Amino acid sequence: MPSLISEIAPATPAEALQHFSRRLAFETDCSDVYHSQKQGDTDYVLVDVRSQEAFLKAHVPGAINIPTRSITPERMADYSRDTLFVVYCAGPHCNGVHRAAVRLAGLGFFVKEMIGGLTGWVDEGLPLQQENESTAVAGFSCAC
Repeated sequence: MPSLISEIAPATPAEALQHFSRRLAFETDCSDVYHSQKQGDTDYVLVDVRSQEAFLKAHVPGAINIPTRSITPERMADYSRDTLFVVYCAGPHCNGVHRAAVRLAGLGFFVKEMIGGLTGWVDEGLPLQQENESTAVAGFSCAC
């Protein structure tokens, strides 16, 4: 009797290669962002898409704040169309990052999601930029 895992046949190796390669075109992770920052390889703009209030409490160092609802043609007019944006929100429980990615792509920009968001960043043990040291790290609001 097959396990719950093999009950449905796996994709072929060629299908798996195509699937996982495509995912990497849409996603990056906290560790890659952190290490690219440390190496000075920031050929992207890191964007926290949460509210300004949430951003000021704690955010990934080097990120700028453009709340999802503020991603408009007027707000993005200063960026070249070949700019790559890496967007994040509070974490995997929020779809604000997907809304932001849709807006950016709809405006003709390249975009990747930093999977895990701020929650993933903290789970990796990476440093935050905080308004003050007493800001709790127990959970994050997106307010998006």
